[in-house]
Amino acid sequence: MKIVLSGSLGHISKPLAMELIAKGHSVTIISSKTDKQKEIENMGAKAAIGTIEDVAFLRETFKGADLVYTMVPPVNFFDPNLDVIAYYVQLANNFKQAILHAGVTKVIHLSTIAAHTNKGNGMLAYGYEIESVLKTLPENVTIKLMRPVGFYYNMFAFIPAIKNAGSIFQNYGGEELREPWVSPLDIAETIAEEIELPFDRRKIRYIASDEVTPNEAAMILGNAIGQPDLKWVVIPDEEFIANLVRAGFSQRAAEGLAEMNTGRMTGVLYEDYHKHKPALGKVKLTDFAKEFAVIFNQSDKRQ
Repeated sequence: MKIVLSGSLGHISKPLAMELIAKGHSVTIISSKTDKQKEIENMGAKAAIGTIEDVAFLRETFKGADLVYTMVPPVNFFDPNLDVIAYYVQLANNFKQAILHAGVTKVIHLSTIAAHTNKGNGMLAYGYEIESVLKTLPENVTIKLMRPVGFYYNMFAFIPAIKNAGSIFQNYGGEELREPWVSPLDIAETIAEEIELPFDRRKIRYIASDEVTPNEAAMILGNAIGQPDLKWVVIPDEEFIANLVRAGFSQRAAEGLAEMNTGRMTGVLYEDYHKHKPALGKVKLTDFAKEFAVIFNQSDKRQ
């Protein structure tokens, strides 16, 4: 198949592209960075250098594709003027227009946990809004919505607090909350699997690698970095938001993250996940903890 991937050579798109190329597919990778072109071509893929903010570029890139894989990039949560929802909805409409113009009938979109609702999930409400746009595509366009849970690498954000105060500080936690986490490698493998499976109307699939409580997560990470007594400390929402703002987050982004975390405790984030619970992937938190320890120790050397 002729497949177009967004996401440049990111944590998911690169291993996904490598697997698809190995299976004999013709792969085009969208990247906004010209310095990625040579690496993309050396992998055996075609480089489409441009931005998904450019509808004309997307239309041209999607021409002749049998399938497109769409995803939106991370945003700058330090920007106080950024309306995240509006920005992502615009990108979703760009994808929609390009899909329609190019006549693509197979779409896989990287969505997010909690995209089943736009209430009580904080910053993750964007997932619902993007899916809502894509679902307005004609019925002949088959769509697979991939909903991964929280990425392991988001835990790298814990490192400054561990360095400075010896603990992980969040506005949620406890022994009762067993929550899922995921590796980008398992996401890439799942998407590659779905590409080979039949496309029939609309499909939603959750992706997770492991399930642990916050306290178990602290123990696993702590053991990996040589701090077996590492604690996960629950702090009030106000303190959590203030910490983020001090770190440079916009007030809107900090509040959105706090509300998202509250959604973990209320069950909003995981209610639909538990109704359609997937088989867990290969990469466990103990595996990621080794990578976490490397980054943690490298940060020591930079101080």
